[in-house]
Amino acid sequence: MRRRDFLRSALLPLARAAQAAPPARVTRVETCYWPSRDDAPFWPHWVWLRLHTDTGHVGLGETYPYGEVEASLVHTQAARTLLGADPRDIERIWADLYHTFDYRISGGAEMRVLSAIDLALWDLLGKLLNTPVYRLLGGKSNPQVRLYNTCFPLRWDFHKEPEKIMAEVLERYGIRAIKIWPFDVAARRNRRQFITQADIDEALAPVRRLREVYGEKIEILMEFHSMWNLTAAIRIARALEPYRPMWLEDMLLPGNFHQYRQLAEATSIPLTIGERMAGRYQFLQLLEARAAKFVMFDVCWCGGLSEARKIAAMADAYQLPIAPHTAGGPLLFYASLHLTTAAPNVWIQESCQRFFERDWPAMLENPLQPRDGAISAPELPGFGMVVKPEVWQHPKIVRRVTEA
Repeated sequence: MRRRDFLRSALLPLARAAQAAPPARVTRVETCYWPSRDDAPFWPHWVWLRLHTDTGHVGLGETYPYGEVEASLVHTQAARTLLGADPRDIERIWADLYHTFDYRISGGAEMRVLSAIDLALWDLLGKLLNTPVYRLLGGKSNPQVRLYNTCFPLRWDFHKEPEKIMAEVLERYGIRAIKIWPFDVAARRNRRQFITQADIDEALAPVRRLREVYGEKIEILMEFHSMWNLTAAIRIARALEPYRPMWLEDMLLPGNFHQYRQLAEATSIPLTIGERMAGRYQFLQLLEARAAKFVMFDVCWCGGLSEARKIAAMADAYQLPIAPHTAGGPLLFYASLHLTTAAPNVWIQESCQRFFERDWPAMLENPLQPRDGAISAPELPGFGMVVKPEVWQHPKIVRRVTEA
Protein backbone atom coordinates (compact mmCIF):
# COMPACT_ATOMS: atom_id res chain seq x y z
CA MET A 1 0.00 0.00 0.00
CA ARG A 2 1.32 3.45 -0.88
CA ARG A 3 1.89 5.87 1.99
CA ARG A 4 -0.77 8.20 0.57
CA ASP A 5 -3.39 5.43 0.61
CA PHE A 6 -2.28 4.34 4.07
CA LEU A 7 -2.81 7.83 5.48
CA ARG A 8 -6.17 8.16 3.72
CA SER A 9 -7.42 4.95 5.32
CA ALA A 10 -6.32 6.24 8.73
CA LEU A 11 -8.68 9.22 8.34
CA LEU A 12 -11.86 7.21 7.68
CA PRO A 13 -12.98 6.65 11.30
CA LEU A 14 -12.78 10.39 12.00
CA ALA A 15 -14.73 11.32 8.87
CA ARG A 16 -17.55 8.94 9.72
CA ALA A 17 -17.70 10.05 13.35
CA ALA A 18 -17.74 13.75 12.49
CA GLN A 19 -20.80 13.23 10.28
CA ALA A 20 -22.69 11.70 13.23
CA ALA A 21 -21.80 14.38 15.80
CA PRO A 22 -24.37 17.12 16.46
CA PRO A 23 -23.59 20.64 15.16
CA ALA A 24 -21.71 22.94 17.52
CA ARG A 25 -19.86 26.26 17.55
CA VAL A 26 -16.91 27.42 19.64
CA THR A 27 -18.06 30.36 21.76
CA ARG A 28 -15.20 30.84 24.23
CA VAL A 29 -11.48 30.06 24.39
CA GLU A 30 -9.98 29.73 27.86
CA THR A 31 -6.43 29.07 29.07
CA CYS A 32 -5.26 28.17 32.58
CA TYR A 33 -1.72 27.72 33.87
CA TRP A 34 0.42 28.10 36.99
CA PRO A 35 3.43 30.47 36.92
CA SER A 36 5.60 28.04 38.90
CA ARG A 37 5.77 24.29 39.32
CA ASP A 38 5.83 24.94 43.07
CA ASP A 39 2.47 26.75 43.06
CA ALA A 40 0.39 23.61 43.60
CA PRO A 41 0.87 20.16 45.16
CA PHE A 42 0.52 18.43 41.77
CA TRP A 43 3.70 19.89 40.19
CA PRO A 44 2.05 21.92 37.37
CA HIS A 45 4.20 22.86 34.39
CA TRP A 46 1.60 22.87 31.62
CA VAL A 47 -1.10 25.11 30.20
CA TRP A 48 -4.64 23.84 29.79
CA LEU A 49 -6.83 25.05 26.95
CA ARG A 50 -10.62 24.80 27.21
CA LEU A 51 -12.86 25.24 24.18
CA HIS A 52 -16.46 26.05 25.20
CA THR A 53 -19.33 25.49 22.77
CA ASP A 54 -22.92 26.59 22.31
CA THR A 55 -24.01 23.03 23.15
CA GLY A 56 -22.49 23.27 26.63
CA HIS A 57 -19.73 20.77 25.85
CA VAL A 58 -16.16 21.72 26.79
CA GLY A 59 -13.06 20.23 25.21
CA LEU A 60 -9.79 20.11 27.12
CA GLY A 61 -6.34 20.44 25.53
CA GLU A 62 -2.85 20.72 26.98
CA THR A 63 0.71 21.63 26.16
CA TYR A 64 3.90 22.55 28.03
CA PRO A 65 6.28 23.79 29.41
CA TYR A 66 5.98 27.60 28.92
CA GLY A 67 2.48 28.43 30.10
CA GLU A 68 2.59 32.20 29.72
CA VAL A 69 4.05 32.07 26.21
CA GLU A 70 1.66 29.43 24.97
CA ALA A 71 -1.42 31.00 26.57
CA SER A 72 -0.58 34.36 25.01
CA LEU A 73 -0.26 32.82 21.56
CA VAL A 74 -3.63 31.10 21.94
CA HIS A 75 -5.41 34.39 22.55
CA THR A 76 -3.47 36.67 20.19
CA GLN A 77 -3.22 34.33 17.19
CA ALA A 78 -5.44 31.25 17.43
CA ALA A 79 -8.66 32.45 19.07
CA ARG A 80 -9.80 34.37 15.97
CA THR A 81 -9.73 31.12 13.97
CA LEU A 82 -11.46 29.10 16.68
CA LEU A 83 -14.34 31.38 17.70
CA GLY A 84 -17.43 30.54 15.68
CA ALA A 85 -15.82 27.47 14.15
CA ASP A 86 -17.50 24.06 14.06
CA PRO A 87 -15.26 21.93 16.32
CA ARG A 88 -16.11 18.83 14.31
CA ASP A 89 -13.96 20.15 11.46
CA ILE A 90 -10.74 19.02 13.09
CA GLU A 91 -8.64 18.56 9.94
CA ARG A 92 -9.71 21.91 8.44
CA ILE A 93 -9.01 23.79 11.69
CA TRP A 94 -5.61 22.10 11.95
CA ALA A 95 -4.68 23.07 8.39
CA ASP A 96 -5.91 26.66 8.77
CA LEU A 97 -3.97 27.19 11.99
CA TYR A 98 -0.87 25.54 10.53
CA HIS A 99 -0.80 28.19 7.81
CA THR A 100 -2.06 31.00 10.04
CA PHE A 101 1.10 30.62 12.10
CA ASP A 102 3.02 32.19 9.21
CA TYR A 103 5.15 29.15 8.42
CA ARG A 104 6.86 29.10 11.84
CA ILE A 105 5.75 25.52 11.95
CA SER A 106 8.72 23.20 12.32
CA GLY A 107 8.39 23.30 16.10
CA GLY A 108 8.33 25.71 19.01
CA ALA A 109 5.42 27.55 20.58
CA GLU A 110 3.24 27.55 17.46
CA MET A 111 3.25 23.75 17.17
CA ARG A 112 2.75 23.36 20.91
CA VAL A 113 -0.33 25.61 20.77
CA LEU A 114 -1.63 23.80 17.70
CA SER A 115 -1.17 20.53 19.59
CA ALA A 116 -3.23 21.78 22.55
CA ILE A 117 -6.02 23.03 20.28
CA ASP A 118 -6.10 19.76 18.38
CA LEU A 119 -6.35 17.75 21.60
CA ALA A 120 -9.23 19.93 22.79
CA LEU A 121 -11.07 19.35 19.49
CA TRP A 122 -10.70 15.58 19.78
CA ASP A 123 -11.87 15.69 23.38
CA LEU A 124 -14.87 17.72 22.22
CA LEU A 125 -15.71 15.31 19.41
CA GLY A 126 -15.71 12.40 21.83
CA LYS A 127 -17.99 14.31 24.19
CA LEU A 128 -20.35 15.36 21.39
CA LEU A 129 -20.64 11.70 20.40
CA ASN A 130 -20.60 10.42 24.00
CA THR A 131 -17.79 8.00 23.18
CA PRO A 132 -14.11 7.51 24.11
CA VAL A 133 -11.64 8.94 21.61
CA TYR A 134 -10.02 5.56 20.97
CA ARG A 135 -13.30 4.45 19.37
CA LEU A 136 -13.00 7.33 16.89
CA LEU A 137 -9.51 6.09 16.02
CA GLY A 138 -10.69 2.60 15.10
CA GLY A 139 -11.34 0.85 18.40
CA LYS A 140 -9.24 -1.37 20.63
CA SER A 141 -6.12 -2.80 19.12
CA ASN A 142 -4.68 -2.97 22.63
CA PRO A 143 -7.13 -3.32 25.53
CA GLN A 144 -4.08 -2.97 27.79
CA VAL A 145 -0.97 -0.94 27.00
CA ARG A 146 2.40 -1.99 28.39
CA LEU A 147 4.29 0.65 30.42
CA TYR A 148 7.78 1.57 31.48
CA ASN A 149 8.68 3.84 34.39
CA THR A 150 10.54 7.12 33.97
CA CYS A 151 12.36 7.97 37.19
CA PHE A 152 11.15 11.45 38.05
CA PRO A 153 12.03 12.38 41.66
CA LEU A 154 9.88 10.71 44.30
CA ARG A 155 11.71 8.79 47.05
CA TRP A 156 14.91 7.39 45.56
CA ASP A 157 17.70 8.80 43.39
CA PHE A 158 18.23 6.59 40.33
CA HIS A 159 21.91 7.55 40.24
CA LYS A 160 22.47 5.97 43.65
CA GLU A 161 19.68 3.45 44.32
CA PRO A 162 17.95 2.56 41.04
CA GLU A 163 17.18 -0.94 42.29
CA LYS A 164 14.85 0.52 44.96
CA ILE A 165 12.82 2.38 42.33
CA MET A 166 12.67 -0.77 40.25
CA ALA A 167 11.55 -2.82 43.25
CA GLU A 168 8.65 -0.45 43.96
CA VAL A 169 7.26 -0.27 40.44
CA LEU A 170 7.74 -4.00 39.93
CA GLU A 171 6.11 -5.09 43.19
CA ARG A 172 3.31 -2.51 43.26
CA TYR A 173 2.44 -2.19 39.59
CA GLY A 174 4.08 -5.06 37.74
CA ILE A 175 6.17 -2.67 35.62
CA ARG A 176 9.30 -4.38 34.30
CA ALA A 177 11.04 -1.56 32.44
CA ILE A 178 12.81 1.53 33.77
CA LYS A 179 14.23 4.64 32.05
CA ILE A 180 17.21 6.53 33.45
CA TRP A 181 19.59 9.26 32.17
CA PRO A 182 22.87 8.96 34.11
CA PHE A 183 25.00 10.38 31.26
CA ASP A 184 23.36 13.82 31.57
CA VAL A 185 25.66 14.67 34.47
CA ALA A 186 28.74 14.38 32.27
CA ALA A 187 27.03 16.22 29.42
CA ARG A 188 26.36 19.24 31.62
CA ARG A 189 29.80 19.10 33.24
CA ASN A 190 31.57 18.96 29.86
CA ARG A 191 29.18 21.38 28.16
CA ARG A 192 28.07 18.62 25.77
CA GLN A 193 31.45 18.64 24.01
CA PHE A 194 33.24 15.44 25.04
CA ILE A 195 33.13 12.42 27.33
CA THR A 196 35.99 10.67 29.13
CA GLN A 197 36.37 7.09 30.24
CA ALA A 198 35.97 8.25 33.85
CA ASP A 199 32.67 9.92 32.87
CA ILE A 200 31.50 6.70 31.27
CA ASP A 201 32.44 4.58 34.29
CA GLU A 202 30.55 6.94 36.58
CA ALA A 203 27.41 6.92 34.40
CA LEU A 204 27.44 3.13 34.03
CA ALA A 205 27.12 2.59 37.79
CA PRO A 206 23.27 2.59 38.00
CA VAL A 207 23.03 0.54 34.79
CA ARG A 208 25.42 -2.04 36.20
CA ARG A 209 23.53 -2.09 39.50
CA LEU A 210 20.19 -2.79 37.81
CA ARG A 211 21.66 -5.69 35.83
CA GLU A 212 23.37 -7.12 38.91
CA VAL A 213 20.12 -7.13 40.92
CA TYR A 214 17.57 -8.02 38.24
CA GLY A 215 19.54 -9.64 35.45
CA GLU A 216 17.41 -10.05 32.32
CA LYS A 217 14.10 -9.89 34.23
CA ILE A 218 13.77 -6.17 33.44
CA GLU A 219 14.34 -3.81 30.54
CA ILE A 220 16.60 -0.77 30.91
CA LEU A 221 15.92 2.26 28.73
CA MET A 222 18.56 4.95 28.30
CA GLU A 223 17.56 8.61 27.82
CA PHE A 224 20.07 11.23 26.59
CA HIS A 225 17.99 14.40 26.03
CA SER A 226 19.80 15.15 22.73
CA MET A 227 22.92 16.29 24.60
CA TRP A 228 25.69 14.55 22.65
CA ASN A 229 27.64 14.91 19.43
CA LEU A 230 28.10 11.90 17.16
CA THR A 231 31.61 11.03 18.34
CA ALA A 232 30.63 10.96 22.01
CA ALA A 233 27.36 9.14 21.25
CA ILE A 234 29.18 6.29 19.51
CA ARG A 235 31.59 5.94 22.41
CA ILE A 236 28.73 5.85 24.93
CA ALA A 237 26.70 3.39 22.86
CA ARG A 238 29.56 0.93 22.63
CA ALA A 239 30.18 1.14 26.38
CA LEU A 240 26.51 0.30 27.00
CA GLU A 241 26.34 -2.71 24.69
CA PRO A 242 27.32 -5.31 27.34
CA TYR A 243 24.31 -4.19 29.45
CA ARG A 244 21.81 -4.72 26.61
CA PRO A 245 19.44 -1.75 27.12
CA MET A 246 16.17 -1.78 25.22
CA TRP A 247 17.07 1.45 23.46
CA LEU A 248 19.16 4.61 23.30
CA GLU A 249 16.82 7.59 23.21
CA ASP A 250 17.48 10.92 21.49
CA MET A 251 21.28 10.88 21.72
CA LEU A 252 21.73 13.60 19.08
CA LEU A 253 19.87 16.78 18.28
CA PRO A 254 17.02 16.07 15.85
CA GLY A 255 17.20 17.07 12.22
CA ASN A 256 20.50 15.67 10.96
CA PHE A 257 19.31 12.17 10.23
CA HIS A 258 22.42 11.23 8.25
CA GLN A 259 24.37 11.43 11.52
CA TYR A 260 21.69 9.37 13.24
CA ARG A 261 22.12 6.75 10.53
CA GLN A 262 25.87 6.65 11.24
CA LEU A 263 25.13 6.18 14.94
CA ALA A 264 22.69 3.36 14.18
CA GLU A 265 25.31 1.60 12.07
CA ALA A 266 27.93 1.97 14.81
CA THR A 267 26.03 0.14 17.59
CA SER A 268 23.97 -2.98 18.09
CA ILE A 269 21.57 -1.15 20.45
CA PRO A 270 18.32 0.09 18.82
CA LEU A 271 17.76 3.84 18.62
CA THR A 272 14.61 5.66 19.70
CA ILE A 273 14.15 9.08 18.07
CA GLY A 274 11.54 11.78 17.96
CA GLU A 275 10.47 13.25 21.32
CA ARG A 276 11.59 16.74 20.30
CA MET A 277 10.32 16.59 16.72
CA ALA A 278 7.17 18.25 15.34
CA GLY A 279 5.06 17.48 12.31
CA ARG A 280 4.77 14.53 9.94
CA TYR A 281 7.26 16.04 7.50
CA GLN A 282 10.12 15.82 9.99
CA PHE A 283 9.09 12.29 10.89
CA LEU A 284 9.00 11.29 7.23
CA GLN A 285 12.65 12.35 6.93
CA LEU A 286 13.43 10.33 10.06
CA LEU A 287 11.75 7.23 8.67
CA GLU A 288 13.45 7.56 5.30
CA ALA A 289 16.84 7.73 7.05
CA ARG A 290 16.32 4.17 8.38
CA ALA A 291 18.00 5.08 11.67
CA ALA A 292 15.25 4.58 14.27
CA LYS A 293 13.96 1.24 15.47
CA PHE A 294 11.34 2.91 17.71
CA VAL A 295 9.41 6.07 16.78
CA MET A 296 8.72 8.42 19.68
CA PHE A 297 6.53 11.52 19.62
CA ASP A 298 4.81 13.78 22.13
CA VAL A 299 1.18 14.56 21.30
CA CYS A 300 1.50 17.93 23.09
CA TRP A 301 4.44 18.92 20.87
CA CYS A 302 4.21 17.12 17.53
CA GLY A 303 0.95 18.70 16.34
CA GLY A 304 -1.63 16.98 18.53
CA LEU A 305 -3.50 13.74 18.10
CA SER A 306 -4.28 14.47 14.44
CA GLU A 307 -0.60 14.58 13.59
CA ALA A 308 0.43 11.82 16.01
CA ARG A 309 -1.93 9.28 14.46
CA LYS A 310 -0.54 10.09 11.00
CA ILE A 311 3.00 9.66 12.32
CA ALA A 312 1.97 6.35 13.89
CA ALA A 313 0.47 5.23 10.56
CA MET A 314 3.64 6.22 8.71
CA ALA A 315 5.74 4.27 11.22
CA ASP A 316 3.48 1.27 10.69
CA ALA A 317 4.03 1.52 6.93
CA TYR A 318 7.76 1.24 7.67
CA GLN A 319 7.02 -1.69 10.00
CA LEU A 320 8.25 0.21 13.04
CA PRO A 321 6.61 0.42 16.49
CA ILE A 322 5.71 3.62 18.33
CA ALA A 323 6.52 4.48 21.95
CA PRO A 324 4.89 7.82 22.92
CA HIS A 325 6.59 10.29 25.24
CA THR A 326 4.35 11.23 28.20
CA ALA A 327 6.61 12.96 30.74
CA GLY A 328 4.46 16.10 30.83
CA GLY A 329 1.00 16.95 32.10
CA PRO A 330 -1.83 14.51 32.80
CA LEU A 331 -3.79 15.02 29.58
CA LEU A 332 -0.67 14.10 27.63
CA PHE A 333 -0.83 10.65 29.20
CA TYR A 334 -4.58 10.22 28.75
CA ALA A 335 -4.53 11.35 25.11
CA SER A 336 -1.51 9.18 24.31
CA LEU A 337 -3.25 6.21 25.92
CA HIS A 338 -6.23 6.57 23.58
CA LEU A 339 -3.86 6.50 20.61
CA THR A 340 -1.89 3.51 21.89
CA THR A 341 -5.14 1.71 22.65
CA ALA A 342 -6.15 2.08 19.00
CA ALA A 343 -2.82 1.84 17.15
CA PRO A 344 -1.72 -1.63 15.97
CA ASN A 345 2.03 -0.89 16.19
CA VAL A 346 2.69 -0.05 19.86
CA TRP A 347 5.82 -1.27 21.63
CA ILE A 348 5.43 0.41 25.03
CA GLN A 349 4.27 3.70 26.61
CA GLU A 350 5.99 5.94 29.11
CA SER A 351 4.66 6.43 32.65
CA CYS A 352 5.97 8.14 35.78
CA GLN A 353 5.52 6.67 39.25
CA ARG A 354 5.49 10.16 40.74
CA PHE A 355 2.52 11.16 38.59
CA PHE A 356 0.15 8.30 39.35
CA GLU A 357 1.16 8.03 43.03
CA ARG A 358 1.37 11.67 44.09
CA ASP A 359 0.33 14.27 41.50
CA TRP A 360 -2.71 12.87 39.72
CA PRO A 361 -4.62 11.84 42.88
CA ALA A 362 -4.30 15.45 44.09
CA MET A 363 -5.93 16.90 40.98
CA LEU A 364 -8.03 14.29 39.18
CA GLU A 365 -11.25 12.54 40.12
CA ASN A 366 -10.27 9.46 38.14
CA PRO A 367 -6.47 9.11 38.28
CA LEU A 368 -5.20 6.16 36.27
CA GLN A 369 -2.96 3.59 37.93
CA PRO A 370 -1.04 0.73 36.31
CA ARG A 371 -1.79 -2.90 37.04
CA ASP A 372 0.24 -5.93 35.94
CA GLY A 373 2.60 -3.62 34.09
CA ALA A 374 -0.09 -2.13 31.86
CA ILE A 375 -2.95 0.35 31.76
CA SER A 376 -6.32 0.72 30.03
CA ALA A 377 -8.02 3.79 28.59
CA PRO A 378 -11.01 5.13 30.57
CA GLU A 379 -14.45 4.27 29.18
CA LEU A 380 -15.66 7.87 29.33
CA PRO A 381 -16.49 10.39 26.58
CA GLY A 382 -13.53 12.20 25.02
CA PHE A 383 -10.21 11.50 26.67
CA GLY A 384 -12.04 10.73 29.92
CA MET A 385 -9.83 12.82 32.21
CA VAL A 386 -11.93 14.43 34.96
CA VAL A 387 -10.31 17.35 36.80
CA LYS A 388 -11.43 18.04 40.36
CA PRO A 389 -13.64 21.19 40.45
CA GLU A 390 -11.46 22.90 43.04
CA VAL A 391 -8.43 22.74 40.75
CA TRP A 392 -10.06 25.24 38.38
CA GLN A 393 -10.40 27.65 41.33
CA HIS A 394 -6.86 27.20 42.65
CA PRO A 395 -5.59 30.53 44.06
CA LYS A 396 -2.39 30.52 41.99
CA ILE A 397 -4.00 29.63 38.65
CA VAL A 398 -3.70 32.21 35.84
CA ARG A 399 -6.86 32.29 33.73
CA ARG A 400 -7.50 34.13 30.48
CA VAL A 401 -10.66 34.08 28.37
CA THR A 402 -11.45 35.25 24.83
CA GLU A 403 -15.09 35.23 23.73
CA ALA A 404 -16.89 35.80 20.46
